[in-house]
Amino acid sequence: MAVDLDGTTLDPATIALLARARDTPRLTAGARERILRSHDWAVRASAERPVYGRSTGVGANRQLSVTDPGAHALALLRSHATTAGPVRSPERVRAMLVVRLNQLAAGGSGATLGLAESLEAMLIDDTLPTAIGEYGSVGTGDLSALATAGLALQGESPTSGPLRRRWAFGTHDVLPFLSSNAGVIGDAALALADLEMLCRAYLVTTALTFTALGGNDEAFAGVVERATPFPGAATCCRALRALTAGSPAPRRIQDPFGVRTVPQAHGSCLDALTNLACVVRGMANAPAENPVLAAAPTASGPTEAAAAEMAGEIAHHGAFHASYLALAADSAAIGIAGSAQLISARLAALIDPVLTGLPAFLSDGTAGRSGVMVVEYVAASALGRIRAAATPAALQTVVLSRGVEEDASFASLAATSLLDIVEPFRVLLACELLCAHRAVTLAGLSTENPLLARALELCASLPVDPQDHDLSNEISAAGGLLPALAALI
Repeated sequence: MAVDLDGTTLDPATIALLARARDTPRLTAGARERILRSHDWAVRASAERPVYGRSTGVGANRQLSVTDPGAHALALLRSHATTAGPVRSPERVRAMLVVRLNQLAAGGSGATLGLAESLEAMLIDDTLPTAIGEYGSVGTGDLSALATAGLALQGESPTSGPLRRRWAFGTHDVLPFLSSNAGVIGDAALALADLEMLCRAYLVTTALTFTALGGNDEAFAGVVERATPFPGAATCCRALRALTAGSPAPRRIQDPFGVRTVPQAHGSCLDALTNLACVVRGMANAPAENPVLAAAPTASGPTEAAAAEMAGEIAHHGAFHASYLALAADSAAIGIAGSAQLISARLAALIDPVLTGLPAFLSDGTAGRSGVMVVEYVAASALGRIRAAATPAALQTVVLSRGVEEDASFASLAATSLLDIVEPFRVLLACELLCAHRAVTLAGLSTENPLLARALELCASLPVDPQDHDLSNEISAAGGLLPALAALI
């Protein structure tokens, strides 16, 4: 399926879809017009005044005039295509290129339409660069990754298949193509897609644990939305009210924090993800190239003199400094870590016979049996990984290029750390799902709540054998059920 890229409406979910589903991006007519007008304005402006990276060097060389702009541009492309470390996955490369194409469509780079159309062809054919290493970005532009992609478009770096359309980079293509945080934005979008799904599944696993513990649904009452007046808390309360409606009388006046504080801890996590989505959407549709060369909108029937006055704007700026994204990704990671801690707390409750009325560790009741004891250890290991990855990247900085670039956002580290959180968060939820389902089944509990009944139907494939045995495959199977559970709410 073709997905229109117009430079104004790309959202994180669509970035992830295009990166993973192999749907094909298509530049709209309006996007092509903006690219053409921005390029025309760039050519004109560059003839009238110095323009960074076109008529000057870059970084500490910014004060130096360039005598041969074409040769300088190619040297810039080749020198900046320097990366190291593990090769990035195809989906991450594709996400980066989708974002870059959409940013070009926003019309501020001054790049040629031919470059954009060649990138579009690369994505349609799925002939991706295969030599982009992990290291090279500090959150002030994915220069190395994009330069390597540029060399691939030019036929100088390997791709996953033969290129239908190569592009020879010229003066007005190189820096405009490199000047972007498209890789960081793509990584954040991929992490968002997974974490938003897992955060919906989180509410279903919480409801199953609530059922096993005979929880008190006052913690999710309508008045709690007033007591915690934030969108994420309201989302949690409403979802948990829907999932627990019709529950029996509670066993206690107040539940452990793992159940009782979900609207607060998980709600703040949801709000952090919402903020990150807003930042990703904004940056994916912004003409953030440095310099930005924004042509004026086409006027309706102006004279030639009036049209000349409306040629556009040029600005050398710092929009490449991705501090908004670094802070938003860090906040999302910290939010996940806080919410994940409650999963660990709920697991502790599920193995406690005082709270469940079942044998300790949900075993068969034979003295000394371990049951799901080690599942808690697996979960604790995953939680440790999440906490380590949630260390704020935005606190870092570095001074580069002979002291000219004296700060960096490290948004690249924040985004990859968020990606690193996805798998341990999935494991944590799988551990809870396995134990909650076992507890509900061993207790012989049933429900007339249609949502919760459907969740239990989806979990019917999970074996419930209280005899001690290896639970590795069951944790994996529980993880595989999370997308279906997420779709319930």
